[in-house]
Amino acid sequence: MSQQGEQTLKSLGVDDLERRIDQLVELCNRLREENKGLRARESILLAERADLVDRNELARNRVETIITRLKEMEHEA
Repeated sequence: MSQQGEQTLKSLGVDDLERRIDQLVELCNRLREENKGLRARESILLAERADLVDRNELARNRVETIITRLKEMEHEA
């Protein structure tokens, strides 16, 4: 094979490698952005969950208070 032929093969290999590296960099950037979005969403969901847990506890306490008062009223009657 001639030097020019070898150079062309090497050049094609380098071009393919460069194109593949560019694709991987782009994929990495997309995944980084997706990960950033997912972390933000997770943070929101965790805050919502904490709020719901607090509200659930408050509702449970109210129901227990109502039950206690009803039992007291029953014993008084």
